[in-house]
Amino acid sequence: MVFYIRRHVPEPQVYTRTRQKLAAGGDKPHFLEIFSPTILKITLLTSLLGVGVQGGYYAITTWLPTYLKTVRHLSVLNTGTYMIVIIAGSFCGYLTGAYLADGIGRKKALILFAACCALAVTAYTYLPISNGIVMLLLGFPLGFFTSGSFSPVGAFFTELFPSRLRGSGQGFSYNLGRGIGALFPTLVGFLSARLSLGKAIAIFAVSAYVVMILAVLLLPETKGKELRVYE
Repeated sequence: MVFYIRRHVPEPQVYTRTRQKLAAGGDKPHFLEIFSPTILKITLLTSLLGVGVQGGYYAITTWLPTYLKTVRHLSVLNTGTYMIVIIAGSFCGYLTGAYLADGIGRKKALILFAACCALAVTAYTYLPISNGIVMLLLGFPLGFFTSGSFSPVGAFFTELFPSRLRGSGQGFSYNLGRGIGALFPTLVGFLSARLSLGKAIAIFAVSAYVVMILAVLLLPETKGKELRVYE
C-alpha cells in the first residue's frame, strides 16, 4: 500500500509549493521551531490531545481481554467472540469518525467521540449486567468510539501546524502522546491491586478522555481552513 500511495497519490499543492519555495532559497525550517513562542501553545495542546486519545485507548484495549477472562470469567472462545464485536465496532468507528470530521468539524467530532468513549467504557465496566447479549452488544459502541476518536487527529494536527513544520509538529505531538499514553496500562495494573480491574480501567480511560476534551476545547477549529504556502 505504501508503494502504491507513493506512486499514485499526488502531494497536496501547498506542500509542493512550500518545497519549491525552500528550494528557491527560503528559510529552512528547524525542528525546534515547534517550541517557539508563536507555536508552543499548539505544540503543548496537541501533545495533551495525543496523551488523551492514546492513553484512553491503551488503558482499555490492553486490559480488555484480561478483564473479560478474569472479571467476567469468560472462556477463551467466548472472549474471542466479544473481541470480534469490539473490532467490528472499531472498523465502523474509524470510517464514521473520518466523515464526521469533515461534516461537523474536527473539534466537534473529537469531543463527541471522547465523551462517548468515557460513557461507553463506564457502562462496559460498571453496569451490573450478565454475560449475555447486552454485554456482547455493548462491545460495539466501545470499539466504535474508542477507535473512531483517532480518525480526525491526523487532519487536525496537519492543519494546526504551519505547512513548513507539519511533519515535525504532528510527529512530536502524536508520539509524545503515544509515549506518555503507553504508561496508562501500567498505571491501571497498579490501581487494580486496590480496586477492581474494571474500575481501574474506567478511571484511567475516563481521565484520559477528559484531558483530551480540555485540549480540544482550547485549540482552534480548522475545518475549512485554507492552508497557505510556507505558512
